[in-house]
Amino acid sequence: MNKPLRRVAIFCGLLMLSLLLRANWVQFVQAEELSNDKNNRRVAIDRYAQPRGDILTSDGKPITGSTETDSADFKYKRTYKNGELWAPVTGYASQAFGASQLEALNDGILTGDDDRLFFNRTIDMLTGKEQQGGNVVTTLDREAQKAAFEGLGQRKGAVAAIDPQSGAVLALASTPSYDPSSFAGNGEKDSEAWSQLQKGNNPDEPMLNRALRQTYPPGSTFKVVTAAAGLESGKYTLDDKTNSPDPYLLPDSSTKLGNEGDNPACKNASVRVAMQWSCNTVFAKMSDKLGNDEMREMAQKFGYGEDELDIPVRAAESVYPEDNRPQNAMAGIGQASNRATPLQMAMVASAVANDGTLMKPYMVDKLVAPNLNVIEQTDPQEMSEPVSSENAQKLQEAMETVVQDGTGTTAQIPGVTVGGKTGTAQHGENNSKNPYAWFISYAKGEDGNSPVAVAVVIESSDTQRDEISGSKLAAPVATDVMKAVLDNKQ
Repeated sequence: MNKPLRRVAIFCGLLMLSLLLRANWVQFVQAEELSNDKNNRRVAIDRYAQPRGDILTSDGKPITGSTETDSADFKYKRTYKNGELWAPVTGYASQAFGASQLEALNDGILTGDDDRLFFNRTIDMLTGKEQQGGNVVTTLDREAQKAAFEGLGQRKGAVAAIDPQSGAVLALASTPSYDPSSFAGNGEKDSEAWSQLQKGNNPDEPMLNRALRQTYPPGSTFKVVTAAAGLESGKYTLDDKTNSPDPYLLPDSSTKLGNEGDNPACKNASVRVAMQWSCNTVFAKMSDKLGNDEMREMAQKFGYGEDELDIPVRAAESVYPEDNRPQNAMAGIGQASNRATPLQMAMVASAVANDGTLMKPYMVDKLVAPNLNVIEQTDPQEMSEPVSSENAQKLQEAMETVVQDGTGTTAQIPGVTVGGKTGTAQHGENNSKNPYAWFISYAKGEDGNSPVAVAVVIESSDTQRDEISGSKLAAPVATDVMKAVLDNKQ
């Protein structure tokens, strides 16, 4: 063989060797990765080759389903019962667009492909049955969820409700919402429905989970955290007067901060009275006196700064800023760069209601195999203890004064002890946009324990600017949610 032919032969041999190595690499090393790749159409075809398991409410009733299709590829399609109501909880499962939230996080259980369902798959194979998916049992209270969604109505906003003693999420509503059934398939109509829901085509962002993924300035609801920091510091008591001028000159600034309605009760008001009438001057000065480090530390104890809070859907991080003195004073009344999710503010109310112990929020109670065996159960978990039991009870007294005879009287429930805090949060450059209306609260049962804590934010409504307030817009929604939970406990 002459030299040129030998070189060609060697080159071709190397090409064959490379091809063999590549083929073996793809077949044996990358096989699992490729077979599970979201862009592999076979993955979606297998996912919908049998009915998916269901997502259930706490009473065991399904809020999802499956229906047979006439598609050559996809035998079944996901369906939803009252999809707009439950979308912030379930997310979506679409043949064309994948899955989100509980549908995505528990996909293996719902399809039956999870390794923990191997025994069930084996039995189905031996008996000739179609593979079955397991079920996801949530902590969601059906009536509380309905009250939250209907209370928000046509307004843009969100509700988060928690059981303070366990951390179980009882309601999680976001409006405007969407129906996951509208794009669960793989046809032209599904594509049109999906397109209409995208942010670029719909400025209302119906697919944004405002209860978990949107942060807002919490406004005066944050004064509960500032009061907690003040009591824990030992520099303040519940009923002693504070040396708080009205108006209050912000530190290192020429700006004077006043109070809503120029309430004369706010001058030198005690913590209880300042909570009762939501005195900006008292809490702004308190935040400045405590300092930015101490305020951030207390906020973090309540859950701020948690960038991996999974319930199991991940919540956005709430942020109390590292800032200068005037900005820290404003952050202490829930303004400046202070940002919180509705879930976060429900956690604040929950910790106070639970005598100072914050339980980690969760909204999946258990995962159940097709034969009804429990394969995973969520155990309540303590997250932190922001305040002592003694100071938590003092905060309860103050929040109950707000509802009994303060800015939150619209949250009263006959025969029930309710604690709450109103909030009206400014936003936009120079407060140019309509404020957000907030309310956080808890209700006590006959045994003195609280089965529910709620946070409500109304982002926008058709209410005139001067009429926007947490007491008028948000408190009635919270009240309906609390009533629904209390009624179910009877």
